[in-house]
Formats: sequence, structure tokens, C-alpha cells
Amino acid sequence: MKCISVSQPFADLIISGKKIIELRKWNTNFRGEFLIHAPIKIRIEDCKRLKINKKLVTGAIIGKAELYEVKKYNSIKEIKADQKFHLASKNFHDRTFGFMLKNAKSFRVPIPYKGQLRFFDVDLPKTKIKNKEIVIDIIDEEYRYQWIGHH
Repeated sequence: MKCISVSQPFADLIISGKKIIELRKWNTNFRGEFLIHAPIKIRIEDCKRLKINKKLVTGAIIGKAELYEVKKYNSIKEIKADQKFHLASKNFHDRTFGFMLKNAKSFRVPIPYKGQLRFFDVDLPKTKIKNKEIVIDIIDEEYRYQWIGHH
């Protein structure tokens, strides 16, 4: 699956649905669901400006979103008009593409991972319970819960 690194606090703002445009210097033909990686670096000045003082997860994949369109900005005036959607500081004059995002979702458990530049591929292993006794115990417990709940 594709993944992109976004500095904190912006990664957190994306997965919470508050940031729906990610500004970049480069364009992409990619469309679809992708993972959000929060690198180690936290942009302290942006945290202060946006009044974010909670502990932010770093060095991990923290959620996912869907890129459905890329908006080409032709002037700083256009970028400023969308400020409430991208939440960037005033230092965005060299950003000319806005990745339009929707369906953002955070992961309950972040996945430790090393980031890269641009979109990169991540192959997350699928976990399977190999111990059949554990599976039977889970099924038995679920059956008992349903039976007690209906009587």
C-alpha cells in the first residue's frame, strides 16, 4: 500500500479530519487510499500556532486517508484562500499542489515504521492466529456471550 510521511502536528490533523488538503511542491498521478506516516520530527512552531499541546505519535504509521484529487495553485492568493483546509503557516509560497483528502481514519495502534520521501510502498504483514486452541476459545467465548445475552 502507498504511504506518505507528513510532519506532526499535520499528520494528526489529517487523520482527525481537520486537515483536508496537504500542500506539496510536487504533483502526483496517484489516487486512492494511502497510509499516513508521522516522522520523528515535530514542528514545534506549528504546534504553538495551532494551539496543539497533546502528545503526538512519531516514527509510526498512524492512520490512512484517500487522495481523490490534486488541486494546482497558480498564486499565493489561491493558497491563502484555502488556508482553513490545509492549515499551513505563511511559509508555503513554494507549495503549488494541494492533495485533496477524504475518508481519513486513525489507527488505534500506531505501526512503528521508518518514513521516506514522496509516496512509498509499505508491505504490512497480515497477522493470523496459528494456534487453533486459541481460535476455539475465542469462538466458545463469543458463543457463550451471545447465548447469555439472548436469555
